[in-house]
Amino acid sequence: MRLLAVIDYQNDFVNGTLGFAGAEQLEGIIADKIDAYRKAGDEVVFTLDTHHEDYLDTNEGRMLPIKHCIKGTSGHDFFGGIRPKDGERVFEKGTFGSSELFCYIQSRKYESIEIVGLVSNICVISNAVLAKTAAPETPVIVDSRATASADAQLHKEAIDVMRGLQIEIK
Repeated sequence: MRLLAVIDYQNDFVNGTLGFAGAEQLEGIIADKIDAYRKAGDEVVFTLDTHHEDYLDTNEGRMLPIKHCIKGTSGHDFFGGIRPKDGERVFEKGTFGSSELFCYIQSRKYESIEIVGLVSNICVISNAVLAKTAAPETPVIVDSRATASADAQLHKEAIDVMRGLQIEIK
């Protein structure tokens, strides 16, 4: 069985407080991947960047003082038609990488793990590294067409770093 992890494809990262041009164009690519994994009987999981009203008082909030993905707001919701089906896991995470996703991957055996979503140079790279750490003998794949960043240079650098960490880049 393969695993597809959809990272933080949320309103605030697409067209909200941290949204950027081009992020909405990933929806079709991600939706097609989700459909293909489901039709093949593979597993799809999702993460949600999840903050609270005290976000600006957190370490991340002091470094990035823009409220985003506040639980209970529309910015926290999935963007467009990207939605989990009943029974598919959603991991809420208060930081870049999901420790729950790490433990979940570590407790299972997959043929491959593919990571898609936002943002390439922050949460995607963090979760790709965690997946590679949780399952070092399992191919971890990032499709560069299914992730992006507001900063094209940081996106390119993140892709290069992941490639250097033996994460397969499509």
